[in-house]
Amino acid sequence: MTVRTIKENVYSVGVIDWDRQVFDELLPLPEGTSYNSYLIKGSEKTVLIDAVDSDFEEEFITNLAKSDATAIDYIIVNHAEQDHSGALGIFIELFPQAKIITSEKGKELLKSLLGIPDFRIQEVSDMEELSLGDKTLQFRITPWVHWPDTMMTYLKEDRVLFSCDFFGAHYATSSLFTEDWHSHYILAKRYFAEIMMPFRKKVSEYLEMLKDYDIEIIAPSHGPLCNRPEVLFEYYREWSSDEVKNLVIIPYVSMHGSTKKMASYLTDALISRGIEVRPYDLGRLDSGRLAMDLLDAATIVIATPTVLFGPHPKAANIAFIANILKPKAKYVSIIGSYGWGGKAISDLQAMTSKLDVEIIEPVYIKGAPVEENFIGLENLAGEILKKHKEKNIA
Repeated sequence: MTVRTIKENVYSVGVIDWDRQVFDELLPLPEGTSYNSYLIKGSEKTVLIDAVDSDFEEEFITNLAKSDATAIDYIIVNHAEQDHSGALGIFIELFPQAKIITSEKGKELLKSLLGIPDFRIQEVSDMEELSLGDKTLQFRITPWVHWPDTMMTYLKEDRVLFSCDFFGAHYATSSLFTEDWHSHYILAKRYFAEIMMPFRKKVSEYLEMLKDYDIEIIAPSHGPLCNRPEVLFEYYREWSSDEVKNLVIIPYVSMHGSTKKMASYLTDALISRGIEVRPYDLGRLDSGRLAMDLLDAATIVIATPTVLFGPHPKAANIAFIANILKPKAKYVSIIGSYGWGGKAISDLQAMTSKLDVEIIEPVYIKGAPVEENFIGLENLAGEILKKHKEKNIA
């Protein structure tokens, strides 16, 4: 990748991963990603921020050679996860004089994850500053966006915030700065839903903190840079708020058609009541799309048959994901069918115990749905409408 100038003596030296399809063996990457790294040349000292994924060591070294970085005095690790730090091992060999700068928790993680020796690491605290001569860096310790070690680095003279995973987006683009804001909104929202949703309260706290900063450019660890910070701040205020939409999502799985019929009927019943609804066939699930809807939905209805004595594993997986993502939803219900018995309802309720939601009476039936069961689904749709109206969810 070409080395590109962000500001005078401030460069983008990271790499683009055009072909990566899955992150952490969990998150689909329909548009690839990037591992951003930044080089800052001060009048006295030179700093590298982040050390990219280890699969791209050779390209990364080539980029640094293009930047004429003959010496690096500091390597700042805003976050120890390996997509930010994977090439660190080779860099401390190439630049034996370089000191690694990170948070207290980052130091602990770099030692345990990558075996970085203690004497190479310099721990910094919140608000601490580092002079490069004519440029000054300030560190803000911001745990839980999205790991406990996370920090951000602010370049004061150039008004650039190196925000780590905060304000990022997983997609590969040849553009240095965000250009297609429609696409960026969708991909940034997907990224937020997948990794930031559980930490919405922290996000709100750090947004408030950043009000005191004069920021011209946001330089995240993934995706393009942003020279319209107020737009990203507005996105994050929306996503981190407690506001939900008049939306019901119905993740469903059906082995012999009964549960699918119930999910389809409930979908129509909700639409007829003016409620936006999105069913998700768990056999063909895009988990990132579901995560985005989890960020907005007022109600989640899990639809599953009984497998032996419990919910279908695909439905259980969705319950598990919702439980760890902690979406804003106000209500949860369950629909489905069983052959002879089981504990699907109680199991799913236990799996979603961390959600701050009200349980709406499930509709769980024996065998294939008949007229009285469809009446039960009509009643469920009516109850959802009532609950939404009670909370003024329009």
